[in-house]
Amino acid sequence: MESVNIHEAKTRLSQLVARAAEGEGFIIAKAGKPMARVMAIDSPALGQQKRLGFLVGQFSVPSDFDRMGQDEVADMFGG
Repeated sequence: MESVNIHEAKTRLSQLVARAAEGEGFIIAKAGKPMARVMAIDSPALGQQKRLGFLVGQFSVPSDFDRMGQDEVADMFGG
């Protein structure tokens, strides 16, 4: 998430709000210290955002995953 100082936020407010409305939030900082987070009204709450790992336990990766198809790949590259 981009951090913008207060002066720059005042100068570019309409641009920043348009970007936030498209889902790209930003942080307003004062002297480098984050003061406020700006995001679209319809964006999910921070605790409700989907995170990596939401499919834990629903499938497994084969132990030979990194070697699958290695002969075919080698043949394609003349090995």
